[in-house]
Amino acid sequence: MSVLERTARLLDRAVAAAQPVVIGEVDEVRGLAVRVRGLPARVGDLVHVGSGVTTVPAEVVSVATSPTGQLATCLPLGPMSGIGAGDRVMTTGGSMTVPVGDALLGRVLDGLGRPMDGGPALHDVTRVPMDEAPPNALTRDRVDVAMPLGIRALDTLVPLGRGQRMGIFAGSGVGKSSLLSMITRGTDAQVTVLALIGERGREVREFLEDDLGPEGLRNAVVVIATSDQPPMVRLRAAFVATRIAESFRDTGRDVLLMMDSVTRLAAAQREIGLSAGEPPTTRGYPPSVFAMLPQLLERAGAAATGSITGLYTVLVEGDDHNEPVADAVRSILDGHIVLDRRLANGGHFPAIDVLQSVSRVAGAVTDREQRPLMQHARRLLAARHDVKDLVQMGAYVRGTNPDADAALLCWPALEAFLQQDLADLTPAPVAWAQLRTAVGQEATT
Repeated sequence: MSVLERTARLLDRAVAAAQPVVIGEVDEVRGLAVRVRGLPARVGDLVHVGSGVTTVPAEVVSVATSPTGQLATCLPLGPMSGIGAGDRVMTTGGSMTVPVGDALLGRVLDGLGRPMDGGPALHDVTRVPMDEAPPNALTRDRVDVAMPLGIRALDTLVPLGRGQRMGIFAGSGVGKSSLLSMITRGTDAQVTVLALIGERGREVREFLEDDLGPEGLRNAVVVIATSDQPPMVRLRAAFVATRIAESFRDTGRDVLLMMDSVTRLAAAQREIGLSAGEPPTTRGYPPSVFAMLPQLLERAGAAATGSITGLYTVLVEGDDHNEPVADAVRSILDGHIVLDRRLANGGHFPAIDVLQSVSRVAGAVTDREQRPLMQHARRLLAARHDVKDLVQMGAYVRGTNPDADAALLCWPALEAFLQQDLADLTPAPVAWAQLRTAVGQEATT
């Protein structure tokens, strides 16, 4: 850090220390919310509830006026035990900030951007406001360069582009986390930012040590907010991870942002909205949930410099892919990958339903040789799907459908191509060559 930067930082701290201290008091604690009286605050401001070592940070989520003064509804970013009526509340005069920079590479942070891996504290890092406007629609770079992931079914039949935003839709226990671990190790992105929102505490260490590993963590930043954390922490973890990814993108780097899962994020926003007094609407989700989703998801993508390729998992309730959160996310993103429970139960991994999966930039990230091959393979998969039941009953007559005949002949090779071991990562050129061999099997059979 230069002398000029250090001097500027010291001046900022001095100005902040000279700010007058405004104190309010807790008026009521109900459910997840703390109502504060006498504190002039704005939505998004960070406040501290309590005094001394018992201070709990909280965020203002709604404000109102009353005959006794201004009222602010705050949601704590920590445990609420010990908070009582009459406790003093101090405002910080601003919103939450996020640490950014190369010092974060290889680190594991909590939902508020604080180290939780036992490493050194982040004292000399740049801190920026958590909220950032999405890239302007007219200055975004076009998505026309493929983003290899090391997974044959995706790189060839559902190809992703650098700067694309893709959803991974599946029920519980179908293989979303395992697929993310393969993508983490198979991508050629310069930086990976991984947000685990509402995850089971048991799975976090397993993912870091077994799936990500030391090599994967070296160029990655992991933000974790487990399911036992307050809803504000789970919500903020998604925005912290996105802001960190944006900081790397602004330096011209290609970033892979993975978030698991958007559904648990929406559940956290639902708890917050209901605590703030919003009316429940579709399946109990208040309007703020559907306003929050585009504000977060639109921040990923290709900018004038650098890119963020976003992969967001969606845990569909009861395997219903048309439930409100899944439907809203699918309408915002640039494509979706569907994992099928029947494939997973049959030992087919990754359990990607290629016919139900769509990449809206597939035509832009494939060349003249790859596009016809991809379309031919998908046509064969569709033809086999149409006659599958007839074949199992012995009612299909060969010669009825030429595409179905070709699909049945090459199906063993094509099925083997679509399956991939967790440790097997295939380079994209090799995957395209293997697909050509698989769908050309009928010519030599």
